[in-house]
Amino acid sequence: MSAPAPAKNNDRAVPSTGSEAGGTWMRARVGDEIVVRGTAAGVIAQDGEIVGLRHPDGSPPYDVRWADSGRVTLYFPGPDAYIRHLVTGGHHGPAR
Repeated sequence: MSAPAPAKNNDRAVPSTGSEAGGTWMRARVGDEIVVRGTAAGVIAQDGEIVGLRHPDGSPPYDVRWADSGRVTLYFPGPDAYIRHLVTGGHHGPAR
């Protein structure tokens, strides 16, 4: 009995806004929104604005200003979080 061949990136679509394996594919820009899903289907537990990046490639963790409290915290997204890329007219480059 042989083990199945490992999947290649070309064999599946790579998510552009979701996280996979602890945020491997998650990339954000300052001004994007981060959304953390609730425990019930369709319910948003938290959302906030990304106000700071720790890595020039936009990978986690992020400084997030949470909508419900206005507090800014360092956030390490889990599999229940995703990014909404908000377009404001100009080019968004990585924070420097």
